[in-house]
Amino acid sequence: MLSNKVVLITGAAGLLGSAIARMVVDNGGSVIIGDILVNKGKELENELGSNKALFINIDTLNIDSINNAISDGVNYFGKIDAAIHCAYPKSKQWGTKFENLKAEYLSEDLFGHLGGAILFSQRIIEEFRKNKSGNLIHISSIQGVSTPKFEHYDGTNMVSPIEYSAIKSGIISVTRYLAKYCKGNGIRVNCISLGGILDRQPQSFLNKYRESCNEKGMLDAEDIVGTVLFLLNDHSKYVTGQNIIVDDGWTL
Repeated sequence: MLSNKVVLITGAAGLLGSAIARMVVDNGGSVIIGDILVNKGKELENELGSNKALFINIDTLNIDSINNAISDGVNYFGKIDAAIHCAYPKSKQWGTKFENLKAEYLSEDLFGHLGGAILFSQRIIEEFRKNKSGNLIHISSIQGVSTPKFEHYDGTNMVSPIEYSAIKSGIISVTRYLAKYCKGNGIRVNCISLGGILDRQPQSFLNKYRESCNEKGMLDAEDIVGTVLFLLNDHSKYVTGQNIIVDDGWTL
């Protein structure tokens, strides 16, 4: 379904990014593995094969780094058809309670996550405009469309950060803005808002979270890749500016 398509993924060495990278290659595409995690990125490149995968060290907070990654990817594969922004930078403060937030770390998180998404969009859209074609997918969250269910966190050390909700709702707005801004350039911009991804959360949290869902509860990264595949291939060629929620009914 993705034959001859080249997809750049930021945060590609992470839990979600690596699952998407494998899906792209499994469906006939090639992937540019963008991440600051060099060892994990190179391991994924070796797993997928250098004929189908290229690791590039990319810092999405640095314009030169983004530009170099795009240029290196184009030089290697000849083009970039689509990009998925999965990068998830966090400050040392991430996960701190609302009452204890410090201004300097709040600024770092807001710029790093939301600002990085805007900067990456700016640079990749410039590349897409050269070809009058492109497909950009951002990753948001159910926390960007709904208030947290704070009772799920009772009895745990977990926090649903207020800055996370602000960032992820911002990602959805950025997606809609860019989709309209790119009108007439053959560029699509969409967003996926994910439910929680299983990653060693406490059992008490998992049980409460499951009660708010319809079937499974917390999702595995592989549960998201079908939606990404839909947005990457031509079956969705007229879908743009949309936020697709994949959450097993959590927001209902």
